[in-house]
Amino acid sequence: MKAEDIIVDALIAASRTLGEETEKLLREKGREEEGNGKVVMDAILSNLDYARSLSIPLCQDTGMLWCWIEVGTEARFDMAKLDKMLDRSAKKAFRKGLFRTSVVSDVMGERKNTGNNMPIIKNYSISDGSDIVLHFLLKGFGSENCSGVRMLNPTAGREGVVEAVLDVMAKAGAKPCPPVFLGVGVGGTMDKAALISKEAFFIRRKESSLEKEIRERINAQGSGPGGLGGRNTCMRVYLKEECTHIAGLPVAVTVNCWAERKTEVVLKGGYDGEDADSAQ
Repeated sequence: MKAEDIIVDALIAASRTLGEETEKLLREKGREEEGNGKVVMDAILSNLDYARSLSIPLCQDTGMLWCWIEVGTEARFDMAKLDKMLDRSAKKAFRKGLFRTSVVSDVMGERKNTGNNMPIIKNYSISDGSDIVLHFLLKGFGSENCSGVRMLNPTAGREGVVEAVLDVMAKAGAKPCPPVFLGVGVGGTMDKAALISKEAFFIRRKESSLEKEIRERINAQGSGPGGLGGRNTCMRVYLKEECTHIAGLPVAVTVNCWAERKTEVVLKGGYDGEDADSAQ
């Protein structure tokens, strides 16, 4: 199977179904809710079932496609060819998967729809190994608009980071369609913190003590599913840290709604225009 076709299938699947762990978490937490919170969670879980059975997107906002491309130092790599292949794959997925066209140009003027959801957002980085790993987020903007960056003094420390995330969520209210998933980037520069806050969604490890504390303190505020009250405003926090300057402590928070639509594709051996043995 061609890499292009694997990417198309992966993107369409991500628009229609959530990852196994994400869905499991939503179903488990849904059983904890009562009253209005239970009504919202029941609607979310029914939505998951309908989207799967009818093969349609989970949400009318199919998002702006964000891609983090990890290139192994030993991988076959032609950036121009890979870039073009990713664009072709995305366009095919958008058409075949019935994605809503949501991207505009002339953003401060006419805001004309590009008609094909292009361009997609791409970020490249170097990693060990001989593969190229593609990490995709289908990023809806009801939640993206609630994201934020805080430039803290270095003395703010751990508590300052927690308070910064709580502040972002307090201002967000019900707008990001909670229960949410949060990516938190700490360190680097302002732009680096924002970037790693999205990379954080692809962390594979148990919840850290800091991530747990942030999640529990958000949930203690009681906003709940849909902002209508309940136990679960935040499902999971993913935190990624980088070195930073002695004079600062950047904190970025990417807010994602309950529909945590993400997927990964591995290009075994890399990509230089020849199809690799790809594995999702």
